[in-house]
Amino acid sequence: MSDSAAGSEYNGDDFYCDVAIPHVAALQVEHNDEWVLAFHHTRPFWNTHIVVAPRRHVRSLTTVSEGDADLMRRMFVVVQDIARKVEHRHGAASVVTNLGRYQDSKHFHVHVHSGERRRN
Repeated sequence: MSDSAAGSEYNGDDFYCDVAIPHVAALQVEHNDEWVLAFHHTRPFWNTHIVVAPRRHVRSLTTVSEGDADLMRRMFVVVQDIARKVEHRHGAASVVTNLGRYQDSKHFHVHVHSGERRRN
């Protein structure tokens, strides 16, 4: 994936809607369906770092509403599957989401990771 396709020069606030979802072919995809996209992070923090995001825009975990119930069920089925695979392969996995100032991209997403931290 080229740097521009990976979003290394991206300055917006929704990497998933603006870059990842429209350019799925440029990603190392783990899962892709009509509801959810999971792919290897384009700038990984950990040795294994997979991001799971809904294909429809949801701003944050704290903005999820009852209207998002089907999407969130599907999202967490995918998160569980990815986490299970990472745990099986590496013996451990962590599942994290960020909120507020910690959320660089204002699109709900979950990080599934394992291994040593690659950068600060």
